Amino acid sequence: MRILIFHGYLLRGTGSNVYNAELAQALSSLGHEVHLLSQDREADSLPWVDAVGTWSEQGLRVRETGGSSPGEGSVTVYLPEIGEVLPVFVVDDYEGFTARAFPDLSDREIDEYVDANLRAIREVIDRAGEMDAALANHLIAGPAICAEAGLDFAIKVHGSDLSYAVIPHPDRFVPLARRGVEAAKAVLVGSSFTAQALWEVMEARDLPAKTRLAPPGVDTERFRPREESVSRTDSIERLIAEISASDRVAGDFGRDDEAALTALTDFAATEGSRVVYVGKLLVNKGVDLLLAAWPIVVDGLVADGRPIPRLLVVGFGSFEEGLQDLWSSIQSGDLDSASRTAQRGRELEGEQSGGKLRILSDFLRNPPEGYAEMGRVAANSVLWAGRLDHDEVAEVLPVSDALVMPSTFPEAFGMVAAEAAACGVPFVSADHSGMLEVSKRLGEALVPEDAPFLSFSVESDAIEQLADCLLHWLRMEPAEQARISERLASAASDSYSWPAMAAALVAAASGDLDKLPHP
Repeated sequence: MRILIFHGYLLRGTGSNVYNAELAQALSSLGHEVHLLSQDREADSLPWVDAVGTWSEQGLRVRETGGSSPGEGSVTVYLPEIGEVLPVFVVDDYEGFTARAFPDLSDREIDEYVDANLRAIREVIDRAGEMDAALANHLIAGPAICAEAGLDFAIKVHGSDLSYAVIPHPDRFVPLARRGVEAAKAVLVGSSFTAQALWEVMEARDLPAKTRLAPPGVDTERFRPREESVSRTDSIERLIAEISASDRVAGDFGRDDEAALTALTDFAATEGSRVVYVGKLLVNKGVDLLLAAWPIVVDGLVADGRPIPRLLVVGFGSFEEGLQDLWSSIQSGDLDSASRTAQRGRELEGEQSGGKLRILSDFLRNPPEGYAEMGRVAANSVLWAGRLDHDEVAEVLPVSDALVMPSTFPEAFGMVAAEAAACGVPFVSADHSGMLEVSKRLGEALVPEDAPFLSFSVESDAIEQLADCLLHWLRMEPAEQARISERLASAASDSYSWPAMAAALVAAASGDLDKLPHP
């Protein structure tokens, strides 16, 4: 089949970027001809991209890249000319663009964005032929574009579209979303939580009937347990060598090779447990809770006579400097400074009015006895890697002892938790939204005594709960760890498979909804 995917962002990093990169490869492996619209200016460097289409005064030009997509299919990536402004849901630095949040754009700017992509889709169809099916990512503005192009398509709701645009600004963005929703064959969500939020804001009677659960898949060939014959240190050192040999430009989309190499080198050298966080460094991601819990974790393990563990923070974002300041204060035992950071909160992320970090502020007002000294003992045990590519994360997870996903904001799905589980690594995530659904599903593979430690409640005692959960996993004896690892990896493989998900998506885009479950 000839399939068009509209995704107006990058094809690496996190979230929907990784989703579409994995989906394109899965579709190609099934023998489909994939035509993917994005704004990844370095798509030609991706090994699974066969060709890249760009526009000039002479129109659309497609050139081969030397890459090779998996299977008998093909992947061509197109880069529509949209001007300097890139509409986004969360503002980041995008080289070559001025990224602006949808709510900050004028109606004219949004119309121009829709028109530019519509012209591009029509030219792609003129060159490649009519599409058999299509997928539009995010509620706005891809579905409206695909509807105007007359495609048979499904919509994939990722969550950020709802949380940062449609729900807070329904009068403005629900009409734009409806233009796509009414024409779509199916609307796909990663969790029942997202489906409920979607139905409430859209207020469309027929929407539940064509909404289906379609969580992201996990590449279980890439995300899998570490081979016993390869030591954890050797695995990380191999990744260090690969990064050292790369010719990537420093600072590329949150990338700092020097920071990554320094952090990974320390991560490899530790004799203690290894814990990892992977995600954006934003207030909503709850990394402040993890940093505050970390001295308690270190204290517990040291009290057991174990070496000091290491926490590897993988990611970037507008709250990165605030988080590093917070940790600097904690590890020096300066709780007054840490409290000031907690009070400023969102101000450190760029918000004009600020907004304190409530749970962290309350915790620091009455910390556990000896907490300042715990922080000093934990000094230098948090490592800041910056952004790692998805393939690199797949190298880090199997050598870790636990992963934490502490988001305080609703998440459509617990992607990194599912990937950690596929590697046989226990995770600790917040017990709400799509993350809770992942925890419950994978927790079914564990004994009742272990399953509750996959999640913690975002309540007043969240920091203590998070620490308790991590200590549960990190204190396990090797035989117990092996048992947990085997069960999680098997459950993740059974529950989340890209080839099966890709086949179901194609069916949904064609109007066959029976292959996907209702929320």
